[in-house]
Amino acid sequence: MYDVAVIIINYNSTDYTLKCMASVADKTDATVSYQVIVVDNNSKISEYKKLKENFPNSTEKSNISLHRSNINTGFGGGNMYGAQFAKANYLLFLNNDTMLLNDGLSLSKDFINNHPKVGVCTAQNYDEHNNFIPSFDHNKGLRRLLFGRSFLESNNPKKYPKRNKEYTHPLEVNWVNGAFLFFSKEAFEAVGGFDTNIFLYYEEMDICRRLLDKGYKTMLIPVAKILHYQGVSIGKSRALNKEGYISYLYVIRKNYGFGKYLLIKWYLLLALSFKPKKWYLLPIIFKNNALVNSLKQQQKIVFYEN
Repeated sequence: MYDVAVIIINYNSTDYTLKCMASVADKTDATVSYQVIVVDNNSKISEYKKLKENFPNSTEKSNISLHRSNINTGFGGGNMYGAQFAKANYLLFLNNDTMLLNDGLSLSKDFINNHPKVGVCTAQNYDEHNNFIPSFDHNKGLRRLLFGRSFLESNNPKKYPKRNKEYTHPLEVNWVNGAFLFFSKEAFEAVGGFDTNIFLYYEEMDICRRLLDKGYKTMLIPVAKILHYQGVSIGKSRALNKEGYISYLYVIRKNYGFGKYLLIKWYLLLALSFKPKKWYLLPIIFKNNALVNSLKQQQKIVFYEN
């Protein structure tokens, strides 16, 4: 049994995945036993071949393994696929466009070990230019939609701590950035892991809410630090914007009840009606079950033959 299982998803961004793995090896103290599980989430065959050819020799490094999914299962699905190979007391889901800046494995493991009511924690994020970027967010409910983050942070700083502040002490938050999600295995299993109905976006808001319902806290521990390039393997498009709304409305209905879900839908319909450039989102919001339009339903199986 290892101390920590590090699970990394690769999707058409092999160079970042290899750099991410190298940062784990370089920054983690020798006293911490860990395994690295890389899931290739149905990348292009050329990308997967490149990853396989440059992957560390698993016969020499038995703690490192590579697994390919023949269909893109998204963020939650890819991580759940990798989690089945974990043999550790703690699970770190690490974005492949993320590099450890210090020994985040040891720092996170020790923190949760000393605070058993913490289900998940994250590290402080910095971009590739070493600029501080927020590492957590507030639940995107009706109050946040109506009044915005700044109003909530100014009027109730205990419940809504300032996001754009570089903290020096551990902080309890609503939900944390998905680039570095460090769970106790017990907490992760207690909530059933990631909801694989969600293809992309808002998985963190969902799982942190479910952890809270089970009595677990979500924490930022700023002593652990990461560099996060952000969105390297995803990019931006109308299809991805639609996916964000699909996931968001699903998470709201699932965790906050049908009444709040309807109010938020009505608010979004009204707000977007004044923004012609975003009218393409209106059909998604009108639907009662927008999951049928998720990118998850459009994925194709691509087998790799060695």
